Amino acid sequence: MIEVAGLRKTYGDFAAVVDSDFSVEEGEVFGIVGPNGAGKTTTLKVLAGLVDPTEGDVEVAGYPSDDPEMRRRLGFLPEESPLYEEMTPLSYLRFFADLYDVPRDVADERIAAALDRLELDHRERRLGDMSKGMKRKVAIARSLVNDPDVLVYDEPASGLDPVTTNSVLEFTRELRAAGKTVVFSAHNLYHVESVCDRVVVMNEGRIVARGSVDGIRERHGETTYHVFTDVAPAATDRLTAAVGDTDAATEEVGDRFRTAVPDMDGVEAVRAAAAEAGGEVVDIRTREPSLEDVFLDIVGRPMPGRYTGGGGAVADGNAGDGDEGGDGGEGDGGDANRPAEPREGVE
Repeated sequence: MIEVAGLRKTYGDFAAVVDSDFSVEEGEVFGIVGPNGAGKTTTLKVLAGLVDPTEGDVEVAGYPSDDPEMRRRLGFLPEESPLYEEMTPLSYLRFFADLYDVPRDVADERIAAALDRLELDHRERRLGDMSKGMKRKVAIARSLVNDPDVLVYDEPASGLDPVTTNSVLEFTRELRAAGKTVVFSAHNLYHVESVCDRVVVMNEGRIVARGSVDGIRERHGETTYHVFTDVAPAATDRLTAAVGDTDAATEEVGDRFRTAVPDMDGVEAVRAAAAEAGGEVVDIRTREPSLEDVFLDIVGRPMPGRYTGGGGAVADGNAGDGDEGGDGGEGDGGDANRPAEPREGVE
């Protein structure tokens, strides 16, 4: 459904996107994550046809990203989405449906279905009088008025309360179940874990990891074992070899002592050390690394430069872990949906 090959976007001597390659399958939720300035928004705007790539090929729903017909097949939700604040949700959404040449009866059916599912009841209230959560729901409904095959959502739950956030995430899962392809970006990595089938992690203009969340955790994260004992384990040579500083690895939790070890040899070392201290193991828990744990480790690694030398090519370098390509800094205009919206009103 989406094919990106050799995507590069530069602004003067600054390389925002560096040789990015990825594909998105029909009917999947594809996550793009990275720290601020990693270029997520630049990539999303290229996919939405709002920014032209400097180099590379980008195809969305069978069309080049700069083809106006592609925009009829796509719904875009930017992180900041100013609305026409003097309009109501119904008049606003009907306006966008008209821009897409959607017949009024079809548009009203789609609008009602989207607002029903998003639980937005105040459909005749002035948008300027609505909360941020309500406005976000209207913006999401706007992305659906043309019944797109592909949806590009940049921080769809940003700044929302937990109830509204859960509603937006569940709605994203339902879009996948309905056969929609969703490209999803968020700083909250729990949101990404909960909805995305596959993920790319970007740092300083490059893709540095890719795959399923479980696959990325397996390749880049480490499982730890939390061993709970009823006494503080003795500082035996075997335990020191497993964890280094025994005092640092052991924490008192209530009436128990928790020691974190990297493997089953470490578990056995804690068991023996507890027995030597006159106690025993009372519980063992496995802790899998979260996507956030892995993310923080990956983005902390040194990266090659992203500035061009006197207009030349970006400095070469491995993207890390055998993954090539990437994405980079934020930039270049186009902050709204296609068709474009004015910037009047602050959300």
